[in-house]
Amino acid sequence: MISAILGHELDRPLSWLIKNTVLVRVHPTALTLMGLLVNLIAAAAIIAGYWKSAALLILAAGFFDMLDGATARTQRKTSHFGGFIDSVIDRYSDMSLLIALIIFYALQGKIFMVSLCSIASLGTVLIPYTRAKAEALIPECKVGLMERAERILLLAAGTFFNSMEIIMWLMALFTHLTVFHRIYYTWKETQKLP
Repeated sequence: MISAILGHELDRPLSWLIKNTVLVRVHPTALTLMGLLVNLIAAAAIIAGYWKSAALLILAAGFFDMLDGATARTQRKTSHFGGFIDSVIDRYSDMSLLIALIIFYALQGKIFMVSLCSIASLGTVLIPYTRAKAEALIPECKVGLMERAERILLLAAGTFFNSMEIIMWLMALFTHLTVFHRIYYTWKETQKLP
């Protein structure tokens, strides 16, 4: 939803930043990998209980996620493989944070929260999967409320304000609603095919 609203609106200020800093010499995939590294550090901070630090790291990793695409477009280095590897690395980033939460709650013996985080994890994985499978059949499938930007902001808010239970409820519900929305949308669109 946020991605659909913003589109590439941030490309202009990010492009200025890229052209006027050392980023002009950095390959977009390096920024993608940097985002993953920051998310892995955020995951370690979650497990250790440094949640405010984790929140800031999650937001920093989200910035790298915006920057890699803007850098590819600014440097005219967009490619099919670049989009593919970015998507794969995003899944590692997403799951590292959610697995960290599962570990954190498992160490505390909070089985209900482990279950809730697991349900949210399943929805998180299925959102891009349903899009990829749908787009093998139809031109585009970007419908739904809980895309990656929304999930990042929710996780950052949950860790910063130590309100992860409500965030996990929201993610568990809306990730699966997004998946079902994409299934329904794809079914409707495939009915139009010859």
